[in-house]
Amino acid sequence: MKKLSYKSTRYACYIAYVTQAMIGIYVPLLFVTFQDSYGISLAEITTMVTLNFFLQLLVDWAAALYADRVGYRVCSVAAHILAAAGLAGLTILPEMMPTPFLGLLCAGMVYSVGGGLLEVLISPIIEACPSDNKESAMSLLHSFYCWGGVAVVLGSTLFFLAFGTGSWKILTLLWALIPLSNAFLFSRVPLASLHQEGEQGLNIRELMKNRMFWILALMMVCAGASEQSVAQWASAFAERGLGVSKAVGDLTGPMMFAALMGTARLLYSRFGKKIDLRKAIMACGVLCLGSYLLISLSPFPALGLVGCGLCGFSVGIFWPGTFSISAVKIRRGGTAMFALLALGGDVGCCAGPALVGSISSVLGDNLAAGILAGTVFPLVLLGGMMAQKAAEQAEDQAGCKDTSGKAGKEMIQ
Repeated sequence: MKKLSYKSTRYACYIAYVTQAMIGIYVPLLFVTFQDSYGISLAEITTMVTLNFFLQLLVDWAAALYADRVGYRVCSVAAHILAAAGLAGLTILPEMMPTPFLGLLCAGMVYSVGGGLLEVLISPIIEACPSDNKESAMSLLHSFYCWGGVAVVLGSTLFFLAFGTGSWKILTLLWALIPLSNAFLFSRVPLASLHQEGEQGLNIRELMKNRMFWILALMMVCAGASEQSVAQWASAFAERGLGVSKAVGDLTGPMMFAALMGTARLLYSRFGKKIDLRKAIMACGVLCLGSYLLISLSPFPALGLVGCGLCGFSVGIFWPGTFSISAVKIRRGGTAMFALLALGGDVGCCAGPALVGSISSVLGDNLAAGILAGTVFPLVLLGGMMAQKAAEQAEDQAGCKDTSGKAGKEMIQ
């Protein structure tokens, strides 16, 4: 059998991120279908989403503790099999379990474990692959989440137009073939180590004592919050700004957001060698802040939609860029670091929309006011970038003092 190269590893990682997008985006497209087919209430769907989210956070934490011991290959193959099994379970478990809701809940828990593992494992795998520019490679990887989301929405929409929503089980099984085939690919591709031979990664306790880690973790929370605070409401802005149906709003809102976010990541992967990553994140942070203000303060709804698109572009490199900075600044961070940063990002993805929704509700369902409150996230992210630079300068100065002290002692002796 022909030996595969690291190029195949990168392709497998790209498909893994498409799988992750599928889990996060395809299933919500079926919520109305679940309500119509099984009599599932909105409260039950909310419960399913909430439990799946907390399960994914638990997987992030568990992966930080055990992924290195179990091994990346075993975990990656298992993640894809669980993702495929969970999707397939949506088509059979509602009829097999005592209630349809319990069946959907069990299937969701299975694919959530798979998705949580993928989120933790794939970034360090791509970071470990031999590459001339790891920042660009990381950005390109994360762009596949965006393109995967666009493909899933478009593909599902066209399928339902052609065959009707009653054929959702067939489409679900077809989507499940993607992670199933990628599980086989991951069983064969070469996997490099993040660490040099004989070197061990930092454990959670060591990371917790690292000031730089806490700054980067805060940035990840803000990256996830800055992204999802607007992404969750993009459809509403599309409907309001263009006066279109919800179906068209979903295509022009969330899809536009995802496409522009993917474009930003693709552009950085292409031209990243010529751009300073930290300056790029700072510039995008300012653009993100401006987009929030445009969405919340513009008197014209259509301009709010433009702001949604600008926000999608601006947040594109926040998540992969923070990962890349972390890999450079915390050399032995390893799996634990990537897992905890992913955990922080997931917390932000929940906290951002929650804050926007809460503020909007308190102020009489004023969504613009909620988005305005969300400006705290890009502001804190910008503050985190400045704090990270200050911490780096302090470390450099401390290193210079240590070096001069040692030299002085040598001269005295």
